[in-house]
Amino acid sequence: MPGRFFLPALALGLLLRIASLPLPGHDDVITWKIWSYAATQDVTGMYGVGGEPPERGVVRWGERWSTVDYPPFFLYEMAIVGRIFAALYPTYPDGWRLLIAVKLPVLLANALLTWLLFATVRSVSGRDSTARGAALAYWLNPATLFGGELLGYVDPLLTLPATAGLVLAWYGRRFSAGVLIAVAVATKPQAVLVGPAFAVLLWQSAGLTGVLQAAVAFAATLLAIVLPFALRGATGNMLLAFGSFYERRDTMSAFAANAGWLINWGLRSWFGVPELGWRAFLQVVPRPLAISRFQELGYPNPRPICTAVVAIGVGWAMWTVRRTRLDLGTIAALAAFTVHTVFVLNVGMHESHQLFEVPLIVLAAALCPALRPLAVAVSAIITLNINFYYGIGLGWGWAIPRQITGIDISVALAFANLAALLWFAVRLASPPRRPSAATVS
Repeated sequence: MPGRFFLPALALGLLLRIASLPLPGHDDVITWKIWSYAATQDVTGMYGVGGEPPERGVVRWGERWSTVDYPPFFLYEMAIVGRIFAALYPTYPDGWRLLIAVKLPVLLANALLTWLLFATVRSVSGRDSTARGAALAYWLNPATLFGGELLGYVDPLLTLPATAGLVLAWYGRRFSAGVLIAVAVATKPQAVLVGPAFAVLLWQSAGLTGVLQAAVAFAATLLAIVLPFALRGATGNMLLAFGSFYERRDTMSAFAANAGWLINWGLRSWFGVPELGWRAFLQVVPRPLAISRFQELGYPNPRPICTAVVAIGVGWAMWTVRRTRLDLGTIAALAAFTVHTVFVLNVGMHESHQLFEVPLIVLAAALCPALRPLAVAVSAIITLNINFYYGIGLGWGWAIPRQITGIDISVALAFANLAALLWFAVRLASPPRRPSAATVS
């Protein structure tokens, strides 16, 4: 990209993101408000403390209440937000100011991710134009806007340390990389999906010594993060809170454009054929399908099946990359492919869980031009997957019409995501071509 357009494009992206901060976002934004206040009162007690058996803690803010099921580092981040806001507004009032406050960390994380992509691609490729293109491919990407400041998803808070950890491992800073991966996992559990690429990179670059160095840093950092809760006597309560993830994921797909959503659509449509005929397959899919209901219909538990399929897919990808020449673009592609595979083939996925793929595939595409069309397709799928459900915010509308494609667009997106996964697998299996300076632009 020509340099004269770079700063205006960055400014445009910043204006769009700032303008979106006062919008109400999605359901969980209310939860972030509650947690931010509760974290100012007693952050290590948010999961609950003690009990035989351990009891779930309940946090409150005025008339609102919630339980807590995110890892500790995210609670620390909410505590920082809450303390700053309380210092400015001691009564902790609801309104646009608090809404902006709980979204600001996402804006900061997205800005830092943009800088990270620019600096990394410039260092690896040696070309400023390629680095500018990578930065804008993330900063102006509608998936990162909808999945960030607009709707208030907090995924950038995990993608930043996870992506930075992968980059630092590439540069041989294995201890720092282990620290950042631990921070990412302690922010949201989905960060573990960078693990296969991280392990392959460490093994290829430094063997067992490198793996152990990063593992020690990872374990020590996690211990330091959870230690205040352990000293408080809240370890059992924290583990109980994490276990609630399993209970909450009693769904084939929570509006995620994946195979589980296609099963949901297929079953509901088939049961509607006696009444509606073939038109049953054109109806809007009303809601997710519970795994428990799926089993009541006589079908097997999909969890172990999906786990096995995902393990096979990720294992194949790791073996394929292991046989190739060490290259940051390929490692980033492996990380993106892992996220894509889990999102498309696993159960219990939410519409936002594929956001982790965006910075990884942008980094991979910047260094491997053959992946650039795929990066565009994936970004479009993620954007529409989030938009068709939430629009631009609760109560604001502007969601793409569900039947604009004839068939429910959620179903069309699920088919497209499956096709993108196959496309990704073909690209990953293709012999890597290291681009010349003339082609990386």
